[in-house]
Amino acid sequence: MVLGASFDTVDAQKHFADDQGFPYRLLADTTKEVGQAYEVEAEHGLPLRVTYLIDPEGTIVRTYDLRGEDLEAHAGVVLDDIRTLS
Repeated sequence: MVLGASFDTVDAQKHFADDQGFPYRLLADTTKEVGQAYEVEAEHGLPLRVTYLIDPEGTIVRTYDLRGEDLEAHAGVVLDDIRTLS
């Protein structure tokens, strides 16, 4: 399952998903509770771009810090890791 999360409102996320053709579920973390639990809230209050690969038991098996990374190649890297770990 793929789940995206941001501190945006539901309406803002719907606009983003519609505008970008984003097919995945989005979590509107307006209270920043999830972001704080996953330690992705930056000092200025905005979320960092981080991807977590979580196994079926709920354990984080890989963390990807996307600052300065090639976002175009990111999905392929995650898919390769899923294949390797499976």
